[in-house]
Amino acid sequence: MTVNAYAADARRAEHAEYRAGLAEPAECAERTEPADPTATLDERISRALVGAAVGDALGGPVEGYSPEQILERHGGRVRGIVGPWHGDDWRTARPVAPYHKGDGHVTDDTLMTHALIRVYATVRDHLDAYAVAEHLVPDLLTTPRWIPELEAEALPLQRIFLAEKWLVARLHHGHVDPREAGVGNIVNCGAAMYMAPVGLVNAANPAAAYAEALDVAGAHQSSYGREAAGVLAAAVAAACTPGATPDSVVAACLSVAKDGTRTAIERVCEVAARYGDFESALAPLRAAVAPYDTVGPEYRSPSLGARRPSRLHAIEELPVALGMVVVAGGDGRHAVLGAVNYGRDCDSIATMAGAITGALGSAVPEEWAAAVAEASRLDLSGPAAVLTGVAREVFARDLDRRRAHERAFAALGGARCSG
Repeated sequence: MTVNAYAADARRAEHAEYRAGLAEPAECAERTEPADPTATLDERISRALVGAAVGDALGGPVEGYSPEQILERHGGRVRGIVGPWHGDDWRTARPVAPYHKGDGHVTDDTLMTHALIRVYATVRDHLDAYAVAEHLVPDLLTTPRWIPELEAEALPLQRIFLAEKWLVARLHHGHVDPREAGVGNIVNCGAAMYMAPVGLVNAANPAAAYAEALDVAGAHQSSYGREAAGVLAAAVAAACTPGATPDSVVAACLSVAKDGTRTAIERVCEVAARYGDFESALAPLRAAVAPYDTVGPEYRSPSLGARRPSRLHAIEELPVALGMVVVAGGDGRHAVLGAVNYGRDCDSIATMAGAITGALGSAVPEEWAAAVAEASRLDLSGPAAVLTGVAREVFARDLDRRRAHERAFAALGGARCSG
């Protein structure tokens, strides 16, 4: 394990003191119940997908702002669902993105996650870049759905933002090879933000999740954006392993991550291990990821080198999400609130944190889940049930394929068949 052992031990000691009543972390009121290591596949998939949607909805209204701006705007830290940043002027305050962010509305992170689940429901097997071209893109183009931020039924294409519209431009209009379509897009978290279903279908197999997500994300992203999609899927798959902990999830990520993504995760999680509450971790986590983040200090005014391919850099969202999971000790409520109050691209950070902690078994606060489902007019349980069924079918197919390989390899004299 490469996360600083001394800092991790110190954090564990602090949490032990808290449980014993000897200490009181600053955000102890946010803690609900720890992740359940005995949670079943059904429970982990449901909690991961609901946790991701809730994180998305809580983070949406404060996306793009700093922790200081959030503190001033809301008279304190965000503790749950809040309204739009610009109040009733949300339609005109940001003409390029006139979306009703807030009041429990999910954003494109959740819309894309559910779209990918629909692809799994159709294919009912592992996905690749061609599945994105053949199924995901038509879904975005042809089927009207309720879009919470538009407060209307519309094609998902009309809500997804520019880096996601790239999928349609390249695959539908440009007829580009799906495996290469992501090349040329801005490098960001666009693919990683909806890659949790890949990790859930490959539950407890992070290496397989990483490989599948890299293939799927090739249609959308390149460079460290594509790498982040693979590592996020690996994190969710690792979190599904019985007995998994935040530290074991980070270790699984580091075992597959490459280049700047690996280094950024390592540095951020080393820092995160020193903290037990998100308030004190906000600035240190930003400082830790800043050398690898190409966007720069002003989120709404990216630097000239922002979002270009690089082997030295990483998206900001994934390392910070993992850092918040470490800070929270796997508690979903605390991790999501930490991600939300971090600001910047906090809806995606909270989406990832919610997915990872949910896969660890941390239950989503029922009041949040119910409010988001109602406000977004969204069925949060249906997609989880569908994906759980698909995961079981894919596992059975993988088992049959593995046994067929074993028999063939044994017939070659390579090894004794095990069954």
